[in-house]
Amino acid sequence: MLSLGNAFSETEVEDFVRRVRERLEIDDPLFSVEPKFDGLAISLRYEHGRFVRGATRGDGERGEDVTANLRTIKAVPLKLRGAGWPDVLEVRGEVYMPRAGFEAYNETARASDGRIRPLVNPRNAAAGSLRQLDPRITAKRPLAFYAYALGAVEGGKGMPATHSATLKQLHAWGFPVSALVGTARGAAGCLAYYARIGAKRDALPFDIDGVVYKLDDLAGQRELGFVGRTPRWAIAHKFPAQ
Repeated sequence: MLSLGNAFSETEVEDFVRRVRERLEIDDPLFSVEPKFDGLAISLRYEHGRFVRGATRGDGERGEDVTANLRTIKAVPLKLRGAGWPDVLEVRGEVYMPRAGFEAYNETARASDGRIRPLVNPRNAAAGSLRQLDPRITAKRPLAFYAYALGAVEGGKGMPATHSATLKQLHAWGFPVSALVGTARGAAGCLAYYARIGAKRDALPFDIDGVVYKLDDLAGQRELGFVGRTPRWAIAHKFPAQ
């Protein structure tokens, strides 16, 4: 599982888009644009439509097996809907704690006379909840999940040719996909999306720390490749820290 490079200014986003444009020799690339969730990245492996294993990102190559805990999260499908899935399907996404669930849990904790410890913030709460040794504890935590990428795919009829269409297919198979996901053309479109999401940030029901731009064309992604563990075809545009 890769780590994204970061952009903190409009100039850095424009430079990223220019590099994509020049390397692929295209005029106005289309990007999938998505919120960057502030939670814990995970990998979900499905075999013949059934969930068999889940792991954290770890160091990118080896993570923690948290399968039993992931099975307690209602948003993680244990069996895929529909048909036509690959024999092996690895879906990547983010486990997070919605703000309302975080506040409700802490309200209960504060009223427990010290029997329950309040959670510090939603991000740490999501990570700590998923790493519990006892899945029964995880089951009591208000965790949610959004899918945002593919990993390994084996067998079947293949997947769509674009990232945005892939997310629609994952949603049809039962994975939650954020309603804030969209597409944008060129640097101007990406920056407009950043401004729109930034204006909504405080009112969203979950924490985000930026947005992510991914080249929508998957063949173009493969052509661009990677620098170390960082893809050349994607970047995270971070919001100012809160």
